[in-house]
This record gives sequence, C-alpha cells and structure tokens, in this order.
Amino acid sequence: MLSVEKRGSHERSEPVVFILSMFISALIASTIVACGYQFRVDGPGPTIGGAVASTSNEPPPRLIIRTLLNNSFEPNLEMRYTNYFRDEFSAGSGAQVVPESEAADLVLTGQILSVIVPTLSFSQTATLESRTEVVVLVQVEDVRSRKVVWRQLAKGASEFFVTPDLQFNRALQNRAVEQAGRFVAADLAARFLLQLETGDLKKQAPVQDPEPQ
Repeated sequence: MLSVEKRGSHERSEPVVFILSMFISALIASTIVACGYQFRVDGPGPTIGGAVASTSNEPPPRLIIRTLLNNSFEPNLEMRYTNYFRDEFSAGSGAQVVPESEAADLVLTGQILSVIVPTLSFSQTATLESRTEVVVLVQVEDVRSRKVVWRQLAKGASEFFVTPDLQFNRALQNRAVEQAGRFVAADLAARFLLQLETGDLKKQAPVQDPEPQ
C-alpha cells in the first residue's frame, strides 16, 4: 500500500516539475531580450555546394550570333540551328543577343561539322533503332580586340525508332536532328554562362573535346 502511494505521489509531481522548468526557460529568454541580446544572421545565407552568390552589377555583354556554316551532308540545317542558338543563348547564356545591325561586344560564329546516324539496335532483317549525332564548333570573338575569347566543340544526340514506313522514318530522323541541335545549343549556352560567371571569358581557350555522352 505504501509503495502505491509513493508511486502516485511521484507521478503527480512530474507535471509540476515540467511547468516549473518551462517557466524558468521563459524567464531566462525574456531577460536576454531585455538586455539587448539578439540572434541575427547576416548575408544571403548558406547555398547548396557552398557557392558564393554573384553580386556583379556589370551589364550583360551584347552578343551577335551569325548564321552557322553547314559542313555536314545534312542539308538546310544552318538557319534552324542558328535560330536554336539564338533562342538558347537569349534564355540562358547570361548575354544579350542582338541583331547584326546593332553594336555588340562579342560575336559568335560556328560551323556544323558533322551529322551521322548510327544504328543502335537491329534484327536479322531490319534496323530497329537509330541515333543522330551532331558535332558543332563555335567560337566567340571580342569586337574591340578582335581576339577569340572562347572556343568550344560540342556534341548532341537524339534516338528514334525505325518503322517499315520510309517516309515516316525520314520525318523521325529530321525530328531527331532538330532535337540534337537544340541539345547542342542549350549545352553551349550553359558553358558560355559558366565562362561569364567565372571571369574566364577574357582568356583565350583552346578547343575542348565534347564530353562523352
């Protein structure tokens, strides 16, 4: 009987201890605030990977993108690929793309080096799946110094299935060639943005091989 009463008394005292500890904590916190102590975090805060946020106030460079040269065996790609480049560089390169009639800081020129269509899978009688692989070389020249400040070789690829319909296969191949061109343009725009952000655009760079796909 005695042990039961002690256990009940102990259980009744636990809420009292909890409430008392909460009251003391609140009192300490109010005392710190009254004394003028504040916890404050300055700056933009942490970022993923520890990268420092860009604080540059310089205006974006004005970039002219001239029509690409088509050195491949695939006809009528130069204007389509040039438009892809203008779209992607306008959206994600950090540069302001302007017409050739306007003043600019930089000029981008390039050439479509090759378009190949290797087979990915096949049966004993027919090809089942193919891929288009496009290689493009671009370079950026500073208008004032007339020096090449950036040069890059890039590769894009897109797969498509092969059907018994030859005309439909050609349409699928054309679509894959266009998609590969968009991949190349987006990749080069991202690489150009990196050059701007790191300040390496002012350094003349050698041709870099495309990364393996």
